[in-house]
Parts: sequence; C-alpha cells; structure tokens
Amino acid sequence: MLKNLTLEKKITNQIPIIDIGKLQSNETQDLEEIADNFIKAYSTVGFSYIVNHNIDQRIIDDIFIASKEFHSLPRKEKQKIELNHLHRGFIPINSSTEPNSDLANTIIPNQSESFIMMRDAQKDDLEVINNTYLAGPNIWPENVIHFKERTVRYAEAMTELCAKLTSIIAKGIGITRPEFISLFEVPTIWLRLLYYPSQSQSSYDNTFGSAPHRDFGGITILSQDQIGGLQVKTRSGEWLDAPEIPGTFVVNVGNMLHRLSNGFLMSTPHRVINKSNKERYSCPFFFDPNVNATIKPLGNHVNKENPAKFNPMIYGDYLKNELSTTYNQHKN
Repeated sequence: MLKNLTLEKKITNQIPIIDIGKLQSNETQDLEEIADNFIKAYSTVGFSYIVNHNIDQRIIDDIFIASKEFHSLPRKEKQKIELNHLHRGFIPINSSTEPNSDLANTIIPNQSESFIMMRDAQKDDLEVINNTYLAGPNIWPENVIHFKERTVRYAEAMTELCAKLTSIIAKGIGITRPEFISLFEVPTIWLRLLYYPSQSQSSYDNTFGSAPHRDFGGITILSQDQIGGLQVKTRSGEWLDAPEIPGTFVVNVGNMLHRLSNGFLMSTPHRVINKSNKERYSCPFFFDPNVNATIKPLGNHVNKENPAKFNPMIYGDYLKNELSTTYNQHKN
C-alpha cells in the first residue's frame, strides 16, 4: 500500500493517484469504481499514477537491470541489432525526431537511445503468414545475460495488466465486449528501454530527451527511475512535473483511445528534459489496438447530439505514417 497518499498528491499536484488493488475482483462495483476513477482522470488530465498494481517488484527491478546492462554495452555491440523495418532493436541517439509542429519546434533529434521489443511472432504465426504490418520476431543482444528472459517476463506482466485496465476503461465508456475484442484481441505491444544522458543547461529550450508528443495508441504504462524529467502539459499550457513515486506506475491515454472515445478521453502531450546532471532510465510499455483494427468513435460519447468527430481509420495505416515521419529507419 502506498504510504502518505496526501503528501504524494501534493507532490503530483494535478496528476491523480488511482488505487487499482481491486482490479482482480469479481465484484462489478469494484471494477466500476476503478473505471470511474480512470475516466475522471483521463477526461480531465490524461495522466494518472496507479498504485497497488500487483506487479512483482523483482520483475520491475530486473527490467531496469536489463536496460542498464544493455545501454552499457559498447556502441558497436548495440549497433549489431540496430532498429529494423519491423521496428525492433536498438535506436541510437540523434535518430528520431518528433514532427508535431503544434507542440514544439523540434529540429534537434531526441537526446535518448533505446531498445524496442514487440510481440514475438515466428514464421508459423498467422500474422507473419498474412504479412501483417510489423509482425515478426524480436532481435536480441548477444552479450547481456538474462536480457531476453527479463524483458519477456516484464512485457508479459504489462500485457496482462494493460488488457485488464483497457477492458474496464472501454466498458466504462460504453464500448461493447465484441467491439473491444475486435480491437485488442491481438494487441500491438511495445516495450521500450530508454536511456537519457544528462542535458547541458544551455540546451533546455530547444533540445529534449524526448520532445513534446502524444502517444500513438491505447494506453501507456511507464516505470521510471528517481532522476525525474517527465513533464505533462496541462490544458492551461503549463508543464507539470511527473516525478517517480515508489510503488507506482504512470499511465496515460494515447491517440487511438482518444479517437475511440470521440475525443472524450485525453491524449495529453508530454516530454522529457533531463536536468539532473545524471543518467536517466525509463521503461514505457505501450498497449495499442491490432494493426488491422478499424478505429472510429464508439460507445457512449457518440450519438445524434454528439456526432463522430473522427473518420474511421486503420491503425496500421496511421502507424506507417507516424513511424516514417519520426524514425530515420522508416523514412525509406
């Protein structure tokens, strides 16, 4: 149980803390209470912390060990698995730029590097057989002990948690079970192990560890170290610090859930500026619709009085555009 919630709420200011300790309950009212808290948070702020998430701390500790060991490898070793066309592998520093002109002038590439894994799909997987966009196997570093084991275990735990959270959020906004299954039965998942070197003080105005952006998909669950640097943009335009709180994850809504809710749930801009003079590590996990899913407004927030604000789109088509404008490896 998170101690001293009153103090922590003061620290996070406008970012709520949601207790999901009853997520595994069979009682309808328990799940509805969690859903109500999420809907309130994501229709006003777009971010929250979650506490009592029931993820073993050893799994969390292990993913940071894996990240630090990977990022400490010589550059030549990491480049052996540089990002491929299936969006898996190592992303070097200075190779991705956020093109969102409505959020910031981001000419300088992100000052971070990362490792990305997705759902592992081998040759006999139906999505590989059907040549589904981004379907394929992961690629792994050769000289990091237990790296694959640790990352797969963390991704599996996050997938289970995200599926449960997304399901009750979807139900809370009136998306039916069959509609939810068509969207997320085979989700698009991404685990990203991020490393941010310290930024010089003179670079804060035009250089970012991660430039202001909105996430692509459904929900994101972030585990971060104690260094700080994550900031969330409020409706008034203020950048609000979202520091690490022990025992919690940070959760936010992405663009697809924003569209599915007809704009009711907020996909909030956020950024990272590492002002600590120390190295920063974070591990975001992204839980998105299947790439073949049709994304259109559904549920309680689209009706005659509030018609659909977004045209239907295929998530994979949206992804292709986003990845090709953000990552050098996808520009060709």
